[in-house]
Amino acid sequence: MQPLNAAGTHMGMLESTNAYLKAVAERLGLETWLYERLSMPRRVMIVSVPTRMDDGTIRTFTGYRVQHNLARGPAKGGIRFHPTVDLDDVTALAELMSWKCAVVNIPFGGGKGGVTCDPRKMSLSEKERVARRYTSEIFPIIGPEKDIPAPDVGTDPQTMAWIMDTYSVQVGHTVTAVVTGKPLEMGGSRGRHEATGLGVFYTIMEALKALGLDPGKQTAVVQGFGNVGSFAAEFLSEAGVKVVAANDVSAAFHHPGGLA
Repeated sequence: MQPLNAAGTHMGMLESTNAYLKAVAERLGLETWLYERLSMPRRVMIVSVPTRMDDGTIRTFTGYRVQHNLARGPAKGGIRFHPTVDLDDVTALAELMSWKCAVVNIPFGGGKGGVTCDPRKMSLSEKERVARRYTSEIFPIIGPEKDIPAPDVGTDPQTMAWIMDTYSVQVGHTVTAVVTGKPLEMGGSRGRHEATGLGVFYTIMEALKALGLDPGKQTAVVQGFGNVGSFAAEFLSEAGVKVVAANDVSAAFHHPGGLA
């Protein structure tokens, strides 16, 4: 649950992210200027994404790319296509990516991006045109030594292939390192597709170990059954955890005896 602000209402994602940052800064005794610097993104780009739809009409979507911090290296973070994408959420996610990269000590800063659209209501060709135009618009600030996008909500290896191809056309040669999460045939990494769900699984297993709980005696409910949730459920089930319920944006299923 999101924490409450001074007015007693639930904070937005960016507000709550910075509230946690402030609490950590106070505990560590960070100077005020350093906290203020870390609570603001290094760079924000907002772009228009005009797209010709299959019926011949042109719709203009809004796209974002936020680079929170580049002190440790190029920005790194996903691109999401979703109707609720907005600047505050993308900024918060970019900030969280900075902390994630720092915690695991890899030489990247935090980045995040997205387009406010509903890919579930778009054809494959419409999604391709959105992805390619969005890439053209954010082209000046991305690249292997600047900012490396990745898949996120509403995007997948195919989206990354479109981004990579559009970027490569702009520079005049193939640049596989401009994105992660590409198809294997285009230089992608084995295991990348299931990696996030596997990370959730490892975290749960470590938590059960720390609590002294037997995985074979536990049940699980998976909220969200996309790329992350489906793989997490699969790995949990293989480890003996009984997955009794799962849902996504379209439906929910429950069975006390387990879904698998």
